[in-house]
Amino acid sequence: MTQHVHQDGLPTPQRYLSMLSIAIGVTMAVLDGAVANIALPAIARQLHVAPAAAVWVVNAYQLAIVVSLLPLASLGERIGYRRVYQAGLLLFTAGSLACALSDGLPALIAARIFQGLGAAAIMSVNGALVRHTYPLALLGRGVGLNALVVSIAAAVGPSIAAAILAVGRWEWLFAVNVPIGLANMVLASRSLPASERARGRFDATSALLNLLVFGLFFVGLDRLADGGGATRIAGAVAILVAVLAGIVLIRRATRLPRPLIPVDLMRMPVFALSVAASVCAFAAYSAAFLVLPFHFESGLHRDQVQTGLLMTPWPVAVGLLGPVAGRLSDRFSPALLGGVGMAVLAVGLGLMALLPAQASAADIVWRMAICGAGFGLFQSPNNRIMLGTAPRDRAGAAGGMLATARLTGTTVGASLAAISFRLLPAHPETLDLLAGAGLAAVAACCGLARIAR
Repeated sequence: MTQHVHQDGLPTPQRYLSMLSIAIGVTMAVLDGAVANIALPAIARQLHVAPAAAVWVVNAYQLAIVVSLLPLASLGERIGYRRVYQAGLLLFTAGSLACALSDGLPALIAARIFQGLGAAAIMSVNGALVRHTYPLALLGRGVGLNALVVSIAAAVGPSIAAAILAVGRWEWLFAVNVPIGLANMVLASRSLPASERARGRFDATSALLNLLVFGLFFVGLDRLADGGGATRIAGAVAILVAVLAGIVLIRRATRLPRPLIPVDLMRMPVFALSVAASVCAFAAYSAAFLVLPFHFESGLHRDQVQTGLLMTPWPVAVGLLGPVAGRLSDRFSPALLGGVGMAVLAVGLGLMALLPAQASAADIVWRMAICGAGFGLFQSPNNRIMLGTAPRDRAGAAGGMLATARLTGTTVGASLAAISFRLLPAHPETLDLLAGAGLAAVAACCGLARIAR
């Protein structure tokens, strides 16, 4: 049985306050995934550790998010999305303070794990809270605004980190979250929507299996991409164990009414195609964004400032098109919009792969803008389909899958970039960008296939 909340969205101005709280939370979570990368050299120097060890400051955060997204989304269905979000804010803020006070690498990594669990709680119910904040007829607007916030946070993260490090120590990157998190906890308690609560016990066994599946899979991918010899064998074994655990998890899920892995939603062709499209889209995006800075600096001989500026048109185009695409998806077929967006991205990545060696800044900018426009046209409509197709009382599971698909695609894209560097160390960008174009084309096919459904 499920407790029903009959209100379709929140009235104004509570709707705007709720969306502000949601936006602040997801901005904090996304920013902290980006700023730590910039701070790694400073952290390694101050804590007197090797760069390879310092990388776990980033890896610990990402792994904590990946393995806990779906369990926390399932928990949100049972105790309420607002409670999970508020607990996430509290844990994230406390973890940020612990990061700022850390005096050694083990303490910092442990604090980052807690911070990642808080970020996962925020992200896991992000989509569900947007679904309950906006009425279904206006859901595209909420999804578009949410996509805009995520895009801006990802784009400005490195710049914010650089600005803070220019005037202070790396600890301030984490300490700045504390007052913002405390203020947002007050705002969240007064504005976030109530939600349905499903009866039944939380499935701890499935949560443990989920941890094995995603944890071992991503660690295995990292080992395969970066290691050699015995390390690659260990990576392959980790992936094999992850696959076996995944089979057990899915078989268990088919016997449960509200499974942690939402196989009930994946049986819906439109939802399943949207998940597949999202994984492919973010894999293409991640692969391109990791290899292009190296190409601009090493292949096209641009300096760091020029490289940063040349990378900007993509997120700017995403930010401009995201809200527009969200509004359009309330009026026109979101499946068609998403399919066209991925086709545009495939063309843009293909044009980037064919970029001449003596390309001017203008040649690069318009190609990057095409890629960003395609991605921006895809993201909001695709997210709207995932949140709108699922029953309202399964919004948590849909939102959890939305975030999981994004992180899965991002990790696959990073592994693809690493493989490209290994196969073609001199010019990895051509292989990487063409593979990204292929993934975008697959996403376009998934998107357009939804129209027939």
